[in-house]
Amino acid sequence: MRFSAGAHGGRVKKPAPPRTATAGVRALPPLARTLLALGMVSLPALAGVLPEDEADVMYHSYSGGDITVRGPSVLIRKKVADNLSLTYNYYEDMISSASIDVKLSASPYHEIRKQNSFGADFLHGKTTYSVGYIHSREPDYKADTTYYSVSQDMFGDLTTITLGYRRGWDNVYRDLCAAPHPNNTDCPDIINDPTFHQRADHWGYTFGLTQILTRNLLANVNYEIDTDQGYLANPYRQIRYASPGGVGFTLAPQIYPGTRTSNAASVQLKYYLPWRAALTGSYRFYHDTFGITGSTLETDYTAPAWKRWILDGSVRYYRQTHASFYSDLFPYANYSNFMARDRELAAFDSWTLGVGASYEFEIPHVPWIHRSTANIRYDRMMIDYKDFRNALLAAQYGAGGEPLYKLDANVLEAFLSIWY
Repeated sequence: MRFSAGAHGGRVKKPAPPRTATAGVRALPPLARTLLALGMVSLPALAGVLPEDEADVMYHSYSGGDITVRGPSVLIRKKVADNLSLTYNYYEDMISSASIDVKLSASPYHEIRKQNSFGADFLHGKTTYSVGYIHSREPDYKADTTYYSVSQDMFGDLTTITLGYRRGWDNVYRDLCAAPHPNNTDCPDIINDPTFHQRADHWGYTFGLTQILTRNLLANVNYEIDTDQGYLANPYRQIRYASPGGVGFTLAPQIYPGTRTSNAASVQLKYYLPWRAALTGSYRFYHDTFGITGSTLETDYTAPAWKRWILDGSVRYYRQTHASFYSDLFPYANYSNFMARDRELAAFDSWTLGVGASYEFEIPHVPWIHRSTANIRYDRMMIDYKDFRNALLAAQYGAGGEPLYKLDANVLEAFLSIWY
């Protein structure tokens, strides 16, 4: 985030690679909740079974909308007794951005986000208790999250019920450019704005039900409610309102409500086919007090291929409405009590096509490694905004008449897993 002192900017929240476990370090927007995940954090183990001892090393990369996010991740799971398993994860994002939001009012930026998480699963009979702590740090955002869950097997191990709770504390800062570059390029001297420090608190509750319906069919139902309170806006993004002269608009700070409650329900069916393949279908519905409604449909097919190869393909469709206080161009200043021009709150459709491959291999002369795999995953995201326009073209088309914005992104994961 590179801005001259006293200025507001247009930094976007950075997305992270999909296909990893989700943890609520930040108050995620619906797009991130549905399509992306925040980090590679261990999920609670299924009741009655502790996770295997495992080590993962991953490299992830996101590129789209003039944003680049890449970095490593390391995950280690280890049983320390018959009924206790510990997990540690390190995850890093190296971000560079010159996105449409940044270009509108500021210069490109570079920064690093580092995340550490610790978790423990304790097995007692057919009940699994899970606890964890996540700490995420970047120059202008510090987030801490604790989570707890309990899972219980019932009815001859055909049914598993999981209850979860998480609590998050965020500290929000704003970076300023102490010595702006005359050509609006990267700033060489970044400082925190001493006049800006906000907090946000988050609570989350989850309920999950996994049911074995037949020997080949598994169903999973989840319900989640999240409540956020405090500073929920982005200190860099701005609204724009119509004004005469120049490019036809003027920028002003966003104004968000101080609370937000969201509800999400999902159902997933997984069918195991006779040739050792699996077909998965899922639907998720989302709604929040900002007025956003979102729906996600996804299907996934996994099958063994040649020799030790396993291939995977998926298609995901997501659609959402805009927030009640969102507008691409407000008619005048101070139009309403709450105003936002965050493209995460706009209306849009999204398609994500993904392919993946996994190869199982042996490591010679290392008898303590039971199994190992090399994995690669590629996703192509295509987002069409319905009411968010490319304001950089206002001089050519006039404010409010610019083309609707489209974003295409490439997401790549490559990781090595060993079980020991």
